[in-house]
Amino acid sequence: MRHRPDPDAMGGGGAGARRRFSGWRIVALAALALVLTGPGQTVGVSAFVDPMIDGLGLTRSQVSGAYLVGTLTGALAMPRVGSVLDQRGTRFAMTVVGGLFGVVLAAMAGVQGVVTLAVGYAGIRMLGQGGLTLIATTSVSYWFERRRGLAVGLVTAVGGAMMPLTPIAMTPLIEVIGWRNAWLVAAAAVLLLVLPIARLGMIDRPEDVGQQVDGISDEEAASAAPTGGYTRRQAVGTGMFWALAGGVVATGLIGTGMTFHQFDLLGQQGLTPTQAAANFLPQTLATLGASLGAGALMDRVPVRVLLPAAMALLSASMIALPWVGPDLSVVLYAIGLGASGGTARAVEAAGMPKLFGVRHVGAIRGLVMSLMVGSTAFGPLALSLGRDLTGGYVSVLRLLLVLPVAVAVLALLSRVPHPPAPAEAAP
Repeated sequence: MRHRPDPDAMGGGGAGARRRFSGWRIVALAALALVLTGPGQTVGVSAFVDPMIDGLGLTRSQVSGAYLVGTLTGALAMPRVGSVLDQRGTRFAMTVVGGLFGVVLAAMAGVQGVVTLAVGYAGIRMLGQGGLTLIATTSVSYWFERRRGLAVGLVTAVGGAMMPLTPIAMTPLIEVIGWRNAWLVAAAAVLLLVLPIARLGMIDRPEDVGQQVDGISDEEAASAAPTGGYTRRQAVGTGMFWALAGGVVATGLIGTGMTFHQFDLLGQQGLTPTQAAANFLPQTLATLGASLGAGALMDRVPVRVLLPAAMALLSASMIALPWVGPDLSVVLYAIGLGASGGTARAVEAAGMPKLFGVRHVGAIRGLVMSLMVGSTAFGPLALSLGRDLTGGYVSVLRLLLVLPVAVAVLALLSRVPHPPAPAEAAP
């Protein structure tokens, strides 16, 4: 679908509105929208787990099972969300998904048992961790080409760094007003912030306000060679698509599992709960730095170099676990784990439009997001089963090493695609 100029997005400024490039404003708003996915992310949901177990009379296994089912169910809708983003634009997609996300968060206040809990988890994982994350990180791709990596890196870095504020804010709130009312507060925050961002702040594409990608002049744009874009079917036929998708799946499955079990995992290495909790700080800082660094490097360094680097960092953390202790080694372990996830996510978010064009990037990244969200459901379970069978995490992590190694090899061996000319691109 063609994106027509949007009179509302012009802001009433006429020619003056065109003088200042709006792309960096889109970056700031997308980062804020990504922060607001927090109540649907694992880090945000974790603040509610124990209070809901006590309040509903459920076992931890029942809650974990509901979370698994809900996450997998929510992952199925991601390709459709991506297609809507391509066809209707950022403003429409963010308005619909953000509004529904707020409604489902409010509905979590009415959960009565394991079945309604699973339904609620499906909604917040689909709309928060999946849909709104996809829209926020994809929206900047339409505004940048030369500096797309930096722009995407800023969004993922700021969003990732501020997302841990969700449990910090929710935990004392739950203690004061209870978990049901806390869900209502989270819903109100999403509705009051995401909907204005979508309707009043976001602009689908530069041409809607008389601007060009990267803020270049009309003359520069006219002299640039036109490009098309791969369809989702064409993209999935390339090895590089599966390398990029495999990178976020590997870090999603393994990284989420290691983070989910961090207290027990590091406790087996001699760390106290306080020391294990403190290790989230260097991990978060490493994620922030890696997202920024990898995003900026994406504008200069090939995907086939950065993606194996992310897999090497993840592999190093997995291999190093037996030698981790309450000293500098645990900090290095946290840095490797955080940097691998930040690098892989930034490379995927910037790499998909770079390699396959932006014409169908929503549909392409929607499939990737579906795989990634699904992988986060299996990571904690895989490590938990490994611990039950062997008494620890080392053996299962050695088996899982095949994932990052396979991704790195695939990235190195795959041919780098280039967006086809418009005449070559399928409709």
